[in-house]
Amino acid sequence: MKNTRKSGSCLVISVVFFALILAGIATLWVYLNTLPPISQLKNYQPTLVSQMISSDNVVIKTFGAYKYKKVSIDQIPESLKKAIIATEDKNFYTHKGFDVMALIRSTISNMLARRVVQGASTITQQLARILFLSSEKTFDRKFKELIIAYRLEKTIPKDEILEMYLNNVYLGEGAYGVSAASEIYFNKRVEDLSLAEAALIAGLPQAPSIYSPYQNKKLALSRRAQVLERMVKMGFITEKTAEEANNTPIYISGTNRPYSANKAPYFADYVLKE
Repeated sequence: MKNTRKSGSCLVISVVFFALILAGIATLWVYLNTLPPISQLKNYQPTLVSQMISSDNVVIKTFGAYKYKKVSIDQIPESLKKAIIATEDKNFYTHKGFDVMALIRSTISNMLARRVVQGASTITQQLARILFLSSEKTFDRKFKELIIAYRLEKTIPKDEILEMYLNNVYLGEGAYGVSAASEIYFNKRVEDLSLAEAALIAGLPQAPSIYSPYQNKKLALSRRAQVLERMVKMGFITEKTAEEANNTPIYISGTNRPYSANKAPYFADYVLKE
């Protein structure tokens, strides 16, 4: 009798356990199907912005147009590609969309703080956020970002992911992509950038307004030095080359700046990112 009851209890537990697994799989399947499809990525362009108007109908900023110019990965100099990788994602060519160790460190920090306080976004994750998601700091958005980044890596070669990132990342002063940034900051084609100029641009994605040479040249040069130091650590350049680039004066274009009359550059950058 006892054995019969014991067998019955085990059967009930097994059925409940199996049902919970099925429910979990179904929930995950429904969740995954709410994510945006990865298609027509090569045709992506930033949304055109005309005006920013406050809730009380005050015009904060009027845009003639943003600057966006798509280039192929072959047109982008090696110095700029390596500067971006050294600064934003040193393991770009080896991970599968996300950096596991960096993710563990940031997860522990976020769990202890009970909110998202530290990021560990790879270039692929940043691209997922640019193309499909918002910049809100929530665990749900982060989870979606990881899934989309993994899908991107399974679908698209690394060089194409890097090309899309370099063409669409926001770099301040209304510039989307490295080609637009080259023209706005230096009045040059991206192909003609020097190492010193490439390093300055590579330092912008983290905080475009703060590190913009138009806003604070001293901070921009300090950030450039950090980028060059990371390139040395990655073995991309020698210490002597980094020193020479650090000592190179930066001449900023005064003719291509769309934000010259903007009185709220930090807020405008935030809105453009959103």
